[in-house]
Amino acid sequence: MILPVILSGGSGTRLWPLSRKNRPKQFLALVGEQTLFQRTVDRTRKLGQAGAPIVVCSEEHRFTVAEQLQELGVTDASILLEPAARNTAPAIALAAMQALKADPDAVLLVLPADHLIGEEGGFIEAVEHAQPLAVEGWLVTFGIRPEAPETGFGYIKRAEAVGEFGFKVAQFVEKPNAELAAKYVASGDFDWNSGMFLFKAARFLDELKAHSPAIYQAIGEVFATAKPDLDFVRFDQETMRNVPEDSIDYAVMEKTSRAAVVPVACRWSDIGSWSALWEASEKDDDGNATQGDVFTFDTRNTLVRSHDRHMVATVGLDDIVIVSTPDATLVAARDKVQHVKQVVDTLNRTGRTEHLSHRQVHRPWGSYDSIDMGDRFQVKRIVVKPNSVLSLQMHHHRAEHWIVVSGTAEVTCGDKVFLLTENQSTYIPLGVTHRLRNVGKVPLELIEVQSGSYLGEDDIVRFDDVYGRA
Repeated sequence: MILPVILSGGSGTRLWPLSRKNRPKQFLALVGEQTLFQRTVDRTRKLGQAGAPIVVCSEEHRFTVAEQLQELGVTDASILLEPAARNTAPAIALAAMQALKADPDAVLLVLPADHLIGEEGGFIEAVEHAQPLAVEGWLVTFGIRPEAPETGFGYIKRAEAVGEFGFKVAQFVEKPNAELAAKYVASGDFDWNSGMFLFKAARFLDELKAHSPAIYQAIGEVFATAKPDLDFVRFDQETMRNVPEDSIDYAVMEKTSRAAVVPVACRWSDIGSWSALWEASEKDDDGNATQGDVFTFDTRNTLVRSHDRHMVATVGLDDIVIVSTPDATLVAARDKVQHVKQVVDTLNRTGRTEHLSHRQVHRPWGSYDSIDMGDRFQVKRIVVKPNSVLSLQMHHHRAEHWIVVSGTAEVTCGDKVFLLTENQSTYIPLGVTHRLRNVGKVPLELIEVQSGSYLGEDDIVRFDDVYGRA
C-alpha cells in the first residue's frame, strides 16, 4: 500500500497578492473549484491502493488543512505540524518516521501540495510503473517529459534503464539558461525535475542517515518529542530549530546511487508565477484568462482576476497580469512577473502587512472580514459556521457591539447567556468575558463594531477554546 505524503509548507510569494503568508497558493482555488491542496489529495485517492495521507504543514495552516480535508471527506489523515520550516528533507523524514509507526514496509508517494497536473491518468499510471522499483529499494523521482525549453525548472538526465519503465539518474541539473534548456530538450535524454517521489520510508531514512547524518540525527530527536493535539501531531520548536536545513535533492537524491527516474507524459506546472497560471488556465479567443467580474476590450494574452463585488475593465492591453483583491492590486507585464517576490520582500522590510494576510481571515470556526477601520474603531463582518463556537475570551483595550444579520447566536457575556436573532444586537463591555456560538443549522452572520485604544488581534485572552488555542 502506498501512503501519500503531502508537503504543504510553501509560501507562494510569487502569486501575491492572492497568495499570502497566512493563506498561500496551495490553499487557493486557482484553477477550478478545488484548491491545489485538495486537488493533490484527491489525486492520490485515484490510486488503486492508497492509505491515509500524511500532511506536513506549518502550525499556522493547521486549521486550513483540517477544513479542506474535511470538505473532501478525508477524516483519517495524519497532520504533522512543523514548528519551524527546514526544507523538504527534514519534512519528508518526519513523514517517513510517522509512516513506519504503522507499517515497517510503508511506501511513500511524496507530493508537493501546490502542483497542477493535467492528464491525471498518465500520472497514476507512472506511479503504478514506479511502485516495483520502490519496493526493490530505488528512490524514484518522476520526470516530466518537457514540452519546450524551460528555464524555470531543474532537469534530470536519464542513464541506463532499470526495470521496465525506469532509468537510473545520471545527473540532476539546476535551472539552465535558454541555450542549455534547448539542448536538453533536443537531446531527448532530459526530463523536468518535478519534485515528486516514490520510495520505501525505511530506505529513504537509510539513505538520509548515510548521506546527511546530521539531518538524520537531528530529525530523530525532533520526532521523539511528538505529542498529539486534537487531530494534529506537534513537535518541539527549539529541537526543530537545531535541524540542518536542506532539500531532498541536495541531502539525498544527488548523493545516492539508488536514484531512479520514471518519465511522465502529462501537462504539469508548479504554478510558480502568474505567467505559469495564465499558461495553465482556459482562455478566450483573444488569449485572455479571466476570473470574477471582468470586462475586456481590445485586450489580448492577458490574465485578469477580480474579487467579489468589484469589476475590473481593461482596454487596449497586451500580455499583462492584473490581480485585484480587497486590499491590494497587482498590475504587471506578463514577462516581468518573476519580480513580484521583490514586492513582497519590500512589504516585509517596510513593516507593512499586505503580504501576511487577506482582509478576510479564515478561522476554524468560520471567517471575519475587516470592512472598515479608523484610529479607534474597526468594523468586521463575521461568519460562524453551523454548530461552531468561538473561544471564551476577553479584551483589555476594546469594547464590542454585535448586530446579527442572519442566523441565531448564543451569546455569553459575563454571567449571562442569551440568544440573538436577525436584527437584534448586544454590547460587550471592555474587560468582560464573552463567547459567541452558532446554535443554528445555517451560517451565522453578524457585524461587529470594535471601539477602544488598541484593536490588534493579539488583544485576546482566551480562557477556554475547543480548538486548543487557550
